[in-house]
Amino acid sequence: MRLLLDTHVFLWCVKSDRRISKTTRSKIINADEVYVSSASIWEVTIKVKLKKLDVNIKELVDAITESGFLELPITARHALTVSHLADIHRDPFDRILIAQAIAEPLIFLTADVALKNYSDLIEMID
Repeated sequence: MRLLLDTHVFLWCVKSDRRISKTTRSKIINADEVYVSSASIWEVTIKVKLKKLDVNIKELVDAITESGFLELPITARHALTVSHLADIHRDPFDRILIAQAIAEPLIFLTADVALKNYSDLIEMID
C-alpha cells in the first residue's frame, strides 16, 4: 500500500498526537511507501508566518526522512489534475494533495470529511 498523508496527519504523526489511532498508526507503519507532499511544507510555512501554527519548519522537513517517509514534489501533471477536480472544496493545498493522490495513485489519509467525495483514494482516519 502506498499512502499520502494530509498535512495535519503528518503533523500528528511527527508529534505522536493521540488523534492518530492505533489502527491508523499501524496502517502507516505497514505501508510500502508513505509520502509527504512538498505542498504540506508550503502550507505549514504559510500558517507559521500567519501565526496560526507554531512549529519549526526545518525540523519538520527533517522529520520526513527521519520518519521513513518520502517527499513528494509537485509536478506539472499534479497541477493539471487539479483542473479536473470538482469544486467540492476550495482550499488550494487540499486540492493539490488530492490531485497528487489521484495522479500517482496514492491512498490519501485525512481527517477532513469534506474531502471524502473526491475519490475512492481518499481514506478517512479513525
